[in-house]
Amino acid sequence: MIASGFLVFLGVFLILLKLPRRAFLWLLGHDLILDVAVTVFTLAVHFGTFSGVMAASVAGLLTSLTTSALKRCFGSIKRGAYRPGYFALRL
Repeated sequence: MIASGFLVFLGVFLILLKLPRRAFLWLLGHDLILDVAVTVFTLAVHFGTFSGVMAASVAGLLTSLTTSALKRCFGSIKRGAYRPGYFALRL
């Protein structure tokens, strides 16, 4: 269950890293939307078994923790303005 959840999370994380910087920072500015979308999608895909629901829950939890950490590290774009984190990125 935990391994399946981690693999789903890893897939989302790698997609986030491939995005252009502005899109990446925009998603971090709207982290709640991203967290809910990942959790709902994985729950819908894995619905029907206890292990599937637990894997989806682990993926949602790891995504939420990671987006919060990335937002603190690199900042976010909200309402068109870049709010830098600990490490400012050049846009």
